[in-house]
Amino acid sequence: MNFDLPAEHRMIRDQVREFCEEEIAPIAQEIEDEHRFPEEIFEQLGQLDVMGVPISEEYGGLGGDTLLYSVVAEELGRVSGGIGLSYVAHTSLGSKPIELFGTDEQKAEWLRPLAAGDELGAWALTEPGSGSDASDMDTVAERDGDEYVLNGTKQFITNASVANSVLVKAVTDPEAGYDGISTFIVDPDDDGFEVATVWDKMGLNCSPTCEISLDDVRVPEDRLLGAEGEGWTQTMKTLEGGRISIAALSTGLAQGAYEAAKEYSGEREQFGKPISTFDAVRDMVVDMHRKTERARLLTHKAATMYDDGDDVTRASALAKLDASEAAREVAEDAVQVHGGYGYTTDFPPQRFYRDAKLMEIGEGTSEIQHLIIGRQLGL
Repeated sequence: MNFDLPAEHRMIRDQVREFCEEEIAPIAQEIEDEHRFPEEIFEQLGQLDVMGVPISEEYGGLGGDTLLYSVVAEELGRVSGGIGLSYVAHTSLGSKPIELFGTDEQKAEWLRPLAAGDELGAWALTEPGSGSDASDMDTVAERDGDEYVLNGTKQFITNASVANSVLVKAVTDPEAGYDGISTFIVDPDDDGFEVATVWDKMGLNCSPTCEISLDDVRVPEDRLLGAEGEGWTQTMKTLEGGRISIAALSTGLAQGAYEAAKEYSGEREQFGKPISTFDAVRDMVVDMHRKTERARLLTHKAATMYDDGDDVTRASALAKLDASEAAREVAEDAVQVHGGYGYTTDFPPQRFYRDAKLMEIGEGTSEIQHLIIGRQLGL
């Protein structure tokens, strides 16, 4: 069993880390304060050829595996949770399902510009009243000749206001339950598509989170992803990769918070010596390191299993549960290590702390992860 990353993964990780430190870290707090989506950063990520890491080269991607994609997501989260969130939503939710379930024509038209970094993607599942039961869906798609007419509202949709395509889940057969849900590729320029709200949030404000309204949006039949009724099966497959994405992003948040606390504790002096030499602070930083390493191992295991074609339902849920809670705990301790300075925006721990909380909610709450793991254990 080899725990070292392959050489190619390390090379790309180092390239992305250098980019993050030079281009993202200096503006990370600024774009949060301004609630500004940094288009220039995503253009540069496209130039680095990492906007389609797990997408095949045939359709403009890097042709990398899920492990490599997780490493890139972690590096982005290490400096900016918001940029990391928009990145993983674009990749695992907005792009990967088209590769998995789309036709050759759909991949050529819709996937290629996403994978190349020329466009951004989004995925619209959640609705205002659905909560953790994402299948409780009011958005409908009715067939009208060679078109579908979509009506409904989607809530908390990452990237919706900056996306060039949105994968929308809608009910095509109200009597069929899970088998009555389908997926459509929607162009935000389609008549009737409206971004109704861009939410102000506790954190991650450089990543737009939106409510979208679909009012008689007409979609050609060639924008049905897969067949009618396959939407929920597609969703379950997508969420397995999505949980790994959030686990990787969470690991990055934890790593960034840990590094900030370690550096500060080594520089800050009290009673004539660094506070890192005091048992209480040292033990806290050690625990931060332990939790981050554990989260990374679980995430890499889930990603490797996904690449091997194994059933990752339990592994991805376990990685997501552990890493998301580790991110919040490590970030909170980083604030504590910084003392009063940790509560100011002059230091990054407060940003990691606010960003980390969503990790325990998005892509299935911690409570839902417990439910999934319990079922996998036969409980």
